[in-house]
This record gives sequence, C-alpha cells and structure tokens, in this order.
Amino acid sequence: MKVTQAYRFALDPTPRQERVLRSHAGAARFAWNWGLAACRDRYDAEGKWWSGIELHRLWNQVKKTDPALEWWGEHSKCVYQEAFRDLDRALREFVASRNGVRKGRRLGFPRFKKRGRCRDSFRFGSGVMRCSGRMVTLPRMGAIATHESTRKLARRLENGTARILSATVSRIAHRWYVSFTVQVDRDIPGRHARPGSAVGIDLGVRTLLTAVDDRGAVIEIDGPKSLGAGLRKLRRLGKACSRKQRGSVNRAKAAARLARHHARITNVRADALHKATSMLAARYEIVVVEDLNVLGMLANRRLARRVADASFGAARRMLEYKTAWKTGRLITAGRWYPSSKTCSGCGERKPSLPLSERTFRCDACDLVLGRDVNAARNLLVLAASGAERGNACGGDMRPGPAGPTPAKQEPGATPGVEDRDRRRASDGRPEPCSHSITARVTGAR
Repeated sequence: MKVTQAYRFALDPTPRQERVLRSHAGAARFAWNWGLAACRDRYDAEGKWWSGIELHRLWNQVKKTDPALEWWGEHSKCVYQEAFRDLDRALREFVASRNGVRKGRRLGFPRFKKRGRCRDSFRFGSGVMRCSGRMVTLPRMGAIATHESTRKLARRLENGTARILSATVSRIAHRWYVSFTVQVDRDIPGRHARPGSAVGIDLGVRTLLTAVDDRGAVIEIDGPKSLGAGLRKLRRLGKACSRKQRGSVNRAKAAARLARHHARITNVRADALHKATSMLAARYEIVVVEDLNVLGMLANRRLARRVADASFGAARRMLEYKTAWKTGRLITAGRWYPSSKTCSGCGERKPSLPLSERTFRCDACDLVLGRDVNAARNLLVLAASGAERGNACGGDMRPGPAGPTPAKQEPGATPGVEDRDRRRASDGRPEPCSHSITARVTGAR
C-alpha cells in the first residue's frame, strides 16, 4: 500500500551552511511578499489576482530586468516556485473559508512576512535530494550533517520502496530541520495482530488518557503536563526578554533562550503522545474516542491552558493514521454522546454532571466508579456497533429541537423498550441510553 508520510531529521550545519540556509529562507520570504504585493495591485485594478503559475512566469520576466533582483541566482529556483504555490494555496483557502466551503475557523487574508516575526522555512520540489548515514543532500547546498542517523529512510530509498517528493527546511528555535515528504510502499498486514480486540479511550486533563479494553483492564497514562511543568521558567524567560532593549544583542539572546524552552515543551508533549498512541494502535484493533469540542473547551478560562497542554486534537490525529497502518479501525463517538453522564452498569443517565465530580455515583444501581473509567467503559460499547449508530439515539440527544421528544430512529429498537422509556420521561426520570445501545449492538450482529 502506497502512503505519503514525512521523515524529519535535525540538521547540524556548519556556520557557512547555516548562512546559506538563512539566505534561502529570506529568499522564500521575499518571494511571498513580492507575489502578495503583485496580487493586491492586480486585484485593485482588475478585481482578480495572479495564480501560482502566473506569478512564476511574471517573476521570470521581472528578475532579469530589475537591477535590484540581481541576487536571485544565489538560491535554488524551487524556493521561489514553492513560495508562489504556497501563496496561491493561501488565497484559495481564504476564498473557500469566506464562502463557507472550508471547515474550521475563519481565515483572514494573507499578510506580509517580516524577518524575525515569521517562521524561517523553504521547500525544494525537485533536484537532488537524498540521505545516507548521518548526512542529507539538498539542492544548491550539497551534503549537510545531521544530529541523528537517517538509516530508516536511506534503507527504503536503496530498496526502491520509497520516493522523495519534496524536502522542507525549517528552523525551530536554535535548530534547523529537514522534513522529507516521501511516498512509501508500506507493508500493511492483512489483519491486525490481535483481531477482535477493542478499547475505549477517554481523554482528560488530569491523566493523558484513560482506557478500558474488552477484557476489562483499565489503562491510565499520565501526561507529562509539559506546559504546566515549565510554566515558571517560561514566565521568567519571558520577563527577561521583555526587559531587554529592542534590537539589541541581549534581546536576541534572551529571545533564543525563550524559543528553546518553548521547543522543549513541544517535544516533551509530542513524545508522550506518540508513545501512547503507538502502544494503543499496536495492541487493539478497534479504538473508540470522542469527538471533543476543543474550541469550546478553550473558551473556559479555567481549563484553557490544561486543555491546550493535553493536545486532544493531536492525539486523535495520531490514532487515525496509526490504526490504519496496523489494519485497525478508529471509531469516533458523537460530540453529544453522554459518555460521562451514563452509568456503565445499568445505563441510567444523569441530567447533569459537573466537572468537579471526579467520581461517578449511580443513584439507580449504586455503582461507584471513576469518572474517566466510566466514560471509557461507555465508549467501549460503541466498538461493537460503530459511532454512527451510537449517535442516533433520537431527539433526546443535545442539541434537540423544541417540542415533544420524537421517536427513536435506530433500526432494531423494540416497541416495549420505547414505551418504557416514554413512561420514564413522563415521570420526570432521565431516559437511560443503554437500551438503545443494546438494540444497536443486536442489530449490528
């Protein structure tokens, strides 16, 4: 199976090579600003802007006649081409976001880039790009040493099971990285190593994740909480940087120390997420997670920092492609699925459950269980039926329409269960959700 994935290596350039890397990053930044200015001028005159190909043709005409652009030959032509392509993609995404076609937050119009205020990055789309040992070869730069061995990618290139599509060079804090986008012939097994195994995962801020598998085992992985652990030093470095005079050498040194600390926080968090998700994807065939409203949770000023430090979206993204590599399946429960409010023993659902209550206590069956463990057990039930049916519990799911509660819509629901649920609702008791789940499991089987 051919998949597209990235291999990233930390570079160890010489001082001369680092100057060349910074020069290429400046050329990419200049190409972006030049193309954006040309697009704005044309839009003011004609009501439309240049495409990426048109910008490249216009650049080829101007660079040979403008004396101020005599330096263009010092860099690879791919730097300018890829900058124009990035600008064209940004303009198209802006239009799609404004028209409501693009999902996610609303994007603004592309802005000009300034040295020191944007990320140093450029990309090669063609040319000599290879790696061997602790060395990578890039166009116009030659061989550059790396901090780590590149044998994982080099072996695939030698065997002919991988092909480099592009190489992106970027600087994070004090270190330069190269990321190869590679098309790999990945050996996907015909079946999972443990077929039939399933696990329900509840993501949280106190623990990185709480999981319950089909055998009843509870797995709790404590997160590093890298932002919370490094917050004191982060504040100290931020204050030290703000007290330095703008444009001075001391301010640049203080900003570099602050950037290194930010990079360390990011790396610690990513390392913990990769280890946890790799273990779950290799051990279980079916993984069930929740579709959390992260943006809504970030609006809570008391939880925003801890939610951002947990990186719920990154964990779900890692599980998505890692389960596919292991011939597994990722099931996403609906955003309004009451996994925390529903009793995993009898199915009784509470009308409300504050975040301060970390222990779930059922009034119907007297079950006392950890809040996260109870949610993970409820998510595990969806492994047999799938999240799509697990969300179709009828009109009682939030947000529901005004008026009387409509009848349930799952296939296989028995009328006797529906009548009993209506009687419970008329008595003022919360409607349990376990009956609908049991009906969906029976229908799926």
